Amino acid sequence: MECVKVVGSNGQISLGKQYAGRQVLVEETEPGVWLVRTARVVPDNERWLQHSEASNDLRNALAWAQNNAPDDSGVDDFMAQIGQ
Repeated sequence: MECVKVVGSNGQISLGKQYAGRQVLVEETEPGVWLVRTARVVPDNERWLQHSEASNDLRNALAWAQNNAPDDSGVDDFMAQIGQ
């Protein structure tokens, strides 16, 4: 789809409400030519989750948590061990 947009006096263009709040990559391939692509940006401190080993560990931990109900039966003993 191709359409004409006007760059406002503040240097902005509107891509439409369907893209509101989305992150986009803007690449200037040559002066006056831009490629705009929607993207999902992963913060550096969460990038480790993208590795298959970490992803598998997390998936296994979530599966374990779903199959094992919370149990506080050993809390008193634990608190005594740590001096609380």
